[in-house]
Amino acid sequence: MFKKILIANRGEIALRVIRTCKEMGIKTVAVYSTADKESLHVRFADEAVCIGPPPSAQSYLSIPTIIAAAEITNADAIHPGYGFLSENAEFSRVCHENGIKFIGASPDMINRMGDKASAKATMIAAGVPVVPGSVGLLESVEQGKQIAAEIKYPVIIKATAGGGGRGMRIINSEDEFEKAWNDARTESKAAFGNDGMYLEKFVVEPRHIEIQICGDQFGHVCHLSERDCSIQRRHQKLVEEAPSPFMTDDLRERMGAAAIAGASAIGYEGVGTIEFLVDKNRDFYFMEMNTRIQVEHPVTEEVVNYDLIKEQIKVAAGIPISGANYFPQLHAMECRINAEDPANGFRPSPGKITTLHIPGGHGVRVDTHVYAGYQIPPNYDSMIAKLITVAQTREEAIVKMKRALSEFVVEGVKTTIPFHLALMDNEQFLAGDFTTKFLEDSFDFSQLQ
Repeated sequence: MFKKILIANRGEIALRVIRTCKEMGIKTVAVYSTADKESLHVRFADEAVCIGPPPSAQSYLSIPTIIAAAEITNADAIHPGYGFLSENAEFSRVCHENGIKFIGASPDMINRMGDKASAKATMIAAGVPVVPGSVGLLESVEQGKQIAAEIKYPVIIKATAGGGGRGMRIINSEDEFEKAWNDARTESKAAFGNDGMYLEKFVVEPRHIEIQICGDQFGHVCHLSERDCSIQRRHQKLVEEAPSPFMTDDLRERMGAAAIAGASAIGYEGVGTIEFLVDKNRDFYFMEMNTRIQVEHPVTEEVVNYDLIKEQIKVAAGIPISGANYFPQLHAMECRINAEDPANGFRPSPGKITTLHIPGGHGVRVDTHVYAGYQIPPNYDSMIAKLITVAQTREEAIVKMKRALSEFVVEGVKTTIPFHLALMDNEQFLAGDFTTKFLEDSFDFSQLQ
């Protein structure tokens, strides 16, 4: 087992990893930018190293600086958390070259799943259902129009290096194709330095359901059932839950088997997620694979009683997994508490938290790195906490979430708490009747004014 792990991340996920390391008897090293010097992950780690100024490119994305921090503190492994360098093949490679274990996927796995065209080809070969569309990248706008005519409109073009909805356009007819093509390529080139595009059939009334998987160094892969992440805004998740209210036993079995087949096809090592779009007929299609821990991992942990961070560390150390699949025994829900103003387009609201009261009680979990007096920097993601409730049923989890949200006091900045409270009273949400377009099409934001 590792003696010392450097956490190449910040905020609540860095603190989350530190907590599990302490329970495992492993020393920890925090890295931080000057904007994060007062963050809790810096306080609770055994050692802390400043790696640069606030801009991510000069701190949390600086591979040489992070490797240097690991070397001077004699860390024998690096946990990347999520975001930042967690799915960076170059970082994984450099860690290996410097004799430091990267607690995550290999460079080859990251490359094969990080490029959407390559990932789709891999899944097709593994027999995993994929959305009909182009095989590989589009070579021209004419080729795109031809494929769209064959699979029928509406279609969607996506940037192969994309994420967060950028470089993506829905096209309803051939008349719209060329402009959408040009706009998406320009946006993708600016955001990712890559204007490669591929095309898929646009799935109508989709749900976003993902399967949590884990693989070890011996070729074993298991799944830990699903999470429903359909409540999202501009492709950014806001609420996640397990099990999905849309799920059936048959669908869970088929999606779990597909996820295992996809992960096994690349000999996957570590904790990861296979994400699917599921249409109204419960036909499911591979969307992407995340070769890292996810923000919403606590939802799975709560319903199957399983420490995913601990499992990541054990797998990286060469310990085999049990090989058994896990199924939800309870119902859990997570609300992302962001420093944003939901009444004004979720505009970021950095600043000083003047008052903070964290909810508690049976079945309530809060993962956060903030405290009263904490200055939320404007340089990073606006999420300041994750509120998770767990109960015997979905109805009870929602009632518990409403109670916990009403106790959650954050003063000094705007947060998404009012939005979540309104959502928990929404009849459509309560009925489990929603798609990824629910917030755009059905939710009344005027009630938040």
